[in-house]
Amino acid sequence: MIIKILLTIIFFAVMIGVGVYSRKQASSVDGFVLGGRAVGPWLTAFAYGTSYFSAVVFVGYAGQFGWRYGLSSTWIGVGNAVIGSLLAWLILGRRTKLMTQHIESRTMPDFFGTRFNDQGLRVVASVIAFVFLIPYTAGVYSGISRLFEMGFDIPYEYCVIIMSILTAIYVIIGGYKATAMNDFIQGIIMLFGITAVILAVLNAQGGFAAAVDKLAQIPSDADPAVNGGFASWFGPDPWGLLGVVILTSLGTMGLPQMVGKFYSITDESAIKRGTVISTIFAFIVAGGCYFLGGFGRLYEPVIGANGKIAFDSIVPAMLVTLPDVLIALVVLLVLSASMSTLASLVLTSSSTMTLDLIYRDKKSLPGEVEEGTIDDIVAEKIERRKVVVMRVLIMFFIAISLLIALNPPTFIAQLMGISWGALAGAFLAPFMLGLYWRGVTTVSVWACFIWGVGLTVINMLLGNPINPINCGAIAMVGGFPVVWIVSLFTKKMDQKTVDSIFKCYE
Repeated sequence: MIIKILLTIIFFAVMIGVGVYSRKQASSVDGFVLGGRAVGPWLTAFAYGTSYFSAVVFVGYAGQFGWRYGLSSTWIGVGNAVIGSLLAWLILGRRTKLMTQHIESRTMPDFFGTRFNDQGLRVVASVIAFVFLIPYTAGVYSGISRLFEMGFDIPYEYCVIIMSILTAIYVIIGGYKATAMNDFIQGIIMLFGITAVILAVLNAQGGFAAAVDKLAQIPSDADPAVNGGFASWFGPDPWGLLGVVILTSLGTMGLPQMVGKFYSITDESAIKRGTVISTIFAFIVAGGCYFLGGFGRLYEPVIGANGKIAFDSIVPAMLVTLPDVLIALVVLLVLSASMSTLASLVLTSSSTMTLDLIYRDKKSLPGEVEEGTIDDIVAEKIERRKVVVMRVLIMFFIAISLLIALNPPTFIAQLMGISWGALAGAFLAPFMLGLYWRGVTTVSVWACFIWGVGLTVINMLLGNPINPINCGAIAMVGGFPVVWIVSLFTKKMDQKTVDSIFKCYE
């Protein structure tokens, strides 16, 4: 226990110390939200990866999908690396950096409002982002607190409150630069941690071959007479597995907290290096998490009060028998993964509300002449006021998500499914197509917002007749035909305006 407490105190001290170190760069809006658009490839790649993978993945998803699909759940991690990291950087990295800088966009809602010349889109997108980032944040709190409960025997409620306070401190003090620097440190811990934990768990089962043999003896849930499904290449339910791969991999390209990383990177050469770093990181961390979760059935499941398996307790049950030093490492691993994601979520949410709702400046499109200028002193005061408001909203956002985490409505995986389904279902298609296709119309963006949020909310209100994971995947993929078809039959944007926006690629 002394080792665990000592390592955790050092971890928290370093995180807050980085926040204090970065405070000078967080005095302006660009500095607080984007790190001055001058964050290097290593920090950006690790910030992307650590924001991607949190306790939701390590505890919620790895446990639930490892139990459901066995070793084949490793394909989810491979999909996260290839689609969610490699393709995301290749498809979005350069174009996002150039266009957002060209139109002076700081947030994803700001992009929609300026790119499609409709400030109504900016307002609605900011509301969607704020509302649906909350359940994801609550899921992260829930996941990390279950590990703290296991490692320190501290009640869940205290864990959640401690995490929220510490995250708020270093994000409020240091902004995005502090978040990115901490993400790098946390990413190093995650790489070493997941490797050590996998080796320890396999060693406890007699090695990799012995663990796979044991897994192959377990009968299928659907047909108890059939063995081997959980140790097979594609598992007992390949189509269900595909839905999870789509949700967790494709979804990253439509999430504000993920896409925002491309806004802040220094230049195009940094994007190339960041692509390689981010992909390798995802292969190790995501692949490792799901590979580990695939052996969950070798351990006695935890049965909840409702008589069903408590999926969020599967991974903690696997780790509870490890030596104390390794449990301390696991706690730091999940702390690292979760605090980085929490920091990214709260920063994204507060900046969106501040810049796209409260201080919604009228912006000129590229090529237009501004009607007047603001005195430098007044402009500086406004900038400082915006940063103060963002800091206040960070506390507000954390408080709301904390209330949900203290009364969790469902499993972590379902919380994430609802959040990602609505956000990526609404934003993915119009954002990606808006970077490439001049023919996207403003009406088609509205249609996709309605499609993504509407499908997710209606499914939720009806009691989830479609599994939230599959519903989220349908919302994301379905957004592309929605934008394409509606764009064919609705009024096109002014050609001169579109040409001036796409000039950034010449």
